[in-house]
Amino acid sequence: MPVVALKAKPIPAVAPEIPPPSKYRDAPLSYRLSRRLSEYTLLMRLDRPVGTWLLLWPALWALWIAGAGRPKPRVLIVFVLGVIVMRAAGCVINDLADRDIDPHVRRTRDRPLAARRVSPPEALVLFTLLAAAALYLVTRLDLFTVKLACIGALLTVSYPFLKRFFPVPQLYLGLSFGGWSVPMAFAAQTGALPRVAWLLYIAAVIWTSAYDTIYAMVDREDDLAIGVKSSAILFADLDRVLIGVLQVLMLAALVLVGRSMHYGPWYEGGVWAASALFLWQQWLIHRRDPQACLRAFQNNRYVGLAVFAGILLQYVYAG
Repeated sequence: MPVVALKAKPIPAVAPEIPPPSKYRDAPLSYRLSRRLSEYTLLMRLDRPVGTWLLLWPALWALWIAGAGRPKPRVLIVFVLGVIVMRAAGCVINDLADRDIDPHVRRTRDRPLAARRVSPPEALVLFTLLAAAALYLVTRLDLFTVKLACIGALLTVSYPFLKRFFPVPQLYLGLSFGGWSVPMAFAAQTGALPRVAWLLYIAAVIWTSAYDTIYAMVDREDDLAIGVKSSAILFADLDRVLIGVLQVLMLAALVLVGRSMHYGPWYEGGVWAASALFLWQQWLIHRRDPQACLRAFQNNRYVGLAVFAGILLQYVYAG
């Protein structure tokens, strides 16, 4: 089957509106502060926890496997809080880098920086505070984990700028933001990076590449019009097939993890549940409808849950 390049439908350029002088100037200080906090909450995407769950599940997989079903409480708390803080920081730096691009994309036009409700200096201060909080959290762990965290932070901060020229930014997202918590979790829990850690890392990278390609299908027309790169554009009309290939590869990596750890039916049940959810996602994206693609992307939180449930039940019932 020949690959057919997908053409963009022209969309009107949307120049960011310059907000008028604030009509809340005479409002009580508490009200004005609550409005700023509301904008910062939106900027950090705290109102949309799906992204946090997608980053948290691989970390939890790794912590439970590395800890043989009993992760160290301090390590667990640091990782959960660290994922929340780093996801928020990643959203802020991404929107800061894309503040002149987002106004031209239907889905992102109303983001605080794109709509000019938050200024770049405000966003930079917020990012600095979040980065400082993340640094404080990771320094509660050992030096090896801190070194890995520094590498992950550099990869994460560089991600928003790659989509300008790198044709598969979704892969880079998986290598950095989506999967780097896996080797960090093994390092924090065991002080080593065994083969199973890298197998699980590969599974997380492939999974991130798959679900973020589905996410990129939502914005494909706008991205084509403004010149932003994505795997959804690169894959063209082979997008559904190649997403399916990535999903199969992710499942294969999870099977190898199970064999390396000698897991049994409970873990395998989690992998089978993830397989069923991938089939559902394939049905959702078969017409390439943006809203259906968004639902398929969001469905991945249950994929992560299914795999984690399999790991958890394996240790609870099979030791």
